[in-house]
Amino acid sequence: MRRLALSLALLLTFGAPMAAAAQAAPPAASNDWQGPDDHHPLPPPRPWSQLSADEKDILSPLAKDWDTFPPQRQSRMLDKAQRWRGLPPDRRAEIRDRIAHWQQMTPEERAQARRNQQKFKDLSPEQREKLHDAFERFRALPPDQRRALVEQWRNQTPEQRRQALDHLGPNDALPPPPPPRDR
Repeated sequence: MRRLALSLALLLTFGAPMAAAAQAAPPAASNDWQGPDDHHPLPPPRPWSQLSADEKDILSPLAKDWDTFPPQRQSRMLDKAQRWRGLPPDRRAEIRDRIAHWQQMTPEERAQARRNQQKFKDLSPEQREKLHDAFERFRALPPDQRRALVEQWRNQTPEQRRQALDHLGPNDALPPPPPPRDR
C-alpha cells in the first residue's frame, strides 16, 4: 500500500508539470485538414483568386472578407452558392429582395425580427403550420387586399391580435407582424 501511495506521489510530482505543459502548448500543425471529430476531412482554404467567375459573382458581397474565413465557413458558403445556381430566377429575386430589406433594417428592427423568429420556433409544430399556412394565404392575396388586411391588423389592439391568432380559421389570411411606426 505504501508503494502505491509513493508511486502516486511521484507520478503527481513529476507528471503534473509535463501534463500542464502539454495542455498549454497548441496542437501540432497538420496538413490533413481533419475536423474536430476526425471523421470528415475539411477542404483546404480557397483564396478568392482561385474561385471561378460564377462563384465570385454569387459570393461578391463576401469578397473583401473571403480570405479571412476559416475553411469550414468557405465550404458552407460554396455549398450555398451551388444551391443558389439551382434556384429559379423568381426565387432568386425574392431572396435578393429579402436581403436588401434586411440590410435596410435598423439594428433594433433586426433584433425584433430575431425575437419574432425565436417566438415562431418556440411554437408547437401544429401552431407553426397553422401560422405558415395563414401567411401563405396572405401572400396569395391581391396587393390591395393585402394592404387592407395589414391596415386592419395595425388598427387592432394586441389583445385583438392574440384573439385573431387563437381563432385562426383554415381560410383566414394573416399578415406579417407590422413594422414599427417610429422611424
